[in-house]
Amino acid sequence: KMQQEIEDLKIKNLRIIPDERGSIMHMMKKSDESFRNFGEVYFATAYPGVIKGWHLHTKQTQNYCAIKGMIKLVIYDSRKDSKTFGNLSELFIGEKNFCLVTIPPLVYNGWKCIGETEAILANLTDYEHDPNEMKRLDPNSKEIPYVWDLKNK
Repeated sequence: KMQQEIEDLKIKNLRIIPDERGSIMHMMKKSDESFRNFGEVYFATAYPGVIKGWHLHTKQTQNYCAIKGMIKLVIYDSRKDSKTFGNLSELFIGEKNFCLVTIPPLVYNGWKCIGETEAILANLTDYEHDPNEMKRLDPNSKEIPYVWDLKNK
């Protein structure tokens, strides 16, 4: 498992509260340490094997929570002035590992649906979407030293 430290990246385990009717899953509250400002909430889906990334936001903080299925979330610190410049972190989040991942601006991230069903990722951001503050790279770009293939062990 590749898990290098990335400056300002926060991972918070979340609790699922079940009862006989179903369950409640809190993603984020205004009082949470990671909450900055409300920009928007959106849901992105991916079919099994699909990779969404790489992308980087120059202003926006991402707060990711996979609410259905499982994803492999990969974060790459491309900030030259960061103590963790060049580090990669690979996280497996979703139904089997319910957590909130807060990704700071100027850090690349991408994700891949790794289950057999469509995954749904919720994102609460601190700024509304602005295509001018976003940079995209091909998932197989050589700018980021990562290969998305399944790693059999």
